[in-house]
Amino acid sequence: MLATAAGAAAMGVTTAQNAQAQNAQAPNAPALRDAADYAVEKIRSMAPRVTAFPVGTRFEKWVYSQNGDWVGGFWPGTLWMAWLHSGDDELRARALESAAKLAPRQYDTTTHDLGFLFYPSWVTAWRLTGDEAWRTGALRAADSLIRRYNPRGRFIRAWGALDDPNNAGRVIIDTMMNLDLLAFASAQTGDPKYLDIAVEHARTAQRVFPRPDGSTPHVYDFDPATGAPLGPGTVQGYSPTSCWSRGQAWGLYGFTTIHRRTGNRDFLATAQKLADYALGALTPDHVPVWDYRAPQAPHDIKDASAGAVMACGLLDLSAATGRQEYRSAALRLLTALSRTCLTRNSARAEAVVARCTRNRPAEDGVEISLPYADYYLLEGILRVLAPQQVDRAIDLSSV
Repeated sequence: MLATAAGAAAMGVTTAQNAQAQNAQAPNAPALRDAADYAVEKIRSMAPRVTAFPVGTRFEKWVYSQNGDWVGGFWPGTLWMAWLHSGDDELRARALESAAKLAPRQYDTTTHDLGFLFYPSWVTAWRLTGDEAWRTGALRAADSLIRRYNPRGRFIRAWGALDDPNNAGRVIIDTMMNLDLLAFASAQTGDPKYLDIAVEHARTAQRVFPRPDGSTPHVYDFDPATGAPLGPGTVQGYSPTSCWSRGQAWGLYGFTTIHRRTGNRDFLATAQKLADYALGALTPDHVPVWDYRAPQAPHDIKDASAGAVMACGLLDLSAATGRQEYRSAALRLLTALSRTCLTRNSARAEAVVARCTRNRPAEDGVEISLPYADYYLLEGILRVLAPQQVDRAIDLSSV
C-alpha cells in the first residue's frame, strides 16, 4: 500500500539509496543533470506569467485552460519536480498556488482523469507538506472517480457525464494511469473498495487491450447495459488495429504501478509484454513515432511525450523486475529526449520539451509542446539522479 506522509521517507530507503549511488555514476548523468537544470531555468522564468493551466503550445507559446481540462495536474506537478531538483522555494509556493485552483474538480464526475489531475498536484502536495487539506481533497476526487465504475463490465468509463449515453461503454488505455489515485484512497482510508475497483478495471484492461504481440489499441468498447465486450477502436491512434505510442506508454507505466500496489504478478507480466513491444518498435534515435503502426512508421511524426512517459514506466519496471535492460532503455530514451527534443534553440519557446504530438488523426497539436512531456521528463530524470526525492513526491514503494 501507499505510505503515509510520516512514514513514506522510511520506506524503500535502502533501495533508493542504492539506486541513487548507482545512477549518479551513470555515463548519462551529466547530460540528464544538464537537461534538468535547463528545465528548471525555463520553468522558473515562465512561472510568473502562468495564470492558468497549460494544455499545449501554439507557435511555441502556452495555450491555457482555466479549469485544467484533463492536464491540470501536470503544471503543479512540474513545479514540484523543479522544486525537488533546485530547492527553490518560490517554485514550491507556485506549485501550491496552482494546485489550489483545481479545488472545484474534486467533485467532477464527468471524467476518468482525476488521477492525472490530483495525483501529481494534491497527493504530491500532501506528501511534501503534510497539510491534511490536500489529502482530503484527493480522497474526494477518488470518491468522484469510483462513481464512473460500471460493475456489469467491470470497467471505469472514460468519457462523458454519468447520465450521458454517448461513450457510456468506452474504455481507454490511458485510464490505467488514473488507478493509483484509488490505491492511495484505500491506503489512506482503510476502505478496500477503491483499490478493488482499480484492480477490477486493470483485470478488464488486461483481458481486452494487449494483443498477442504486446501492442494495444487506444480504445475498447463495451455494451454499457450488459458489460459485453464489443471490440477495439481508437481516437488518437491511426486505427483500431494500430498502436498509438503514448497509449502504449500509459499502459506500460499503469500496469507496473498497479503491480506495485497489489503485488499481482500478472499485472507485472502485462507491463513487460507492453514494454517489450514498444522497445522493439523504437527507431535508433530513441524518440517514439506517434503511432508504431501508422502507414509511414517508423518515418513519421514523433511524440516526445510518449518517450518521457515510457522512460518513467521502464525505470519503474526495471525496479520491479530487477531487469537491467529496462533501465538501460530508459536511460537511452531520457538521453535522446534531452539531446534532441528540448527547446534550447528557440528564444520564443515557453515549454521545455518540443516534438510532441497530441492528436495526429484530428491534426490537433502536431509537433508542439505538451505539459505532460515536461512533467514526465523531469520525473524520469529525477528517478535516475535522485530517486529518494521522487519517492517523497509520488511514492515508489511496493506492497
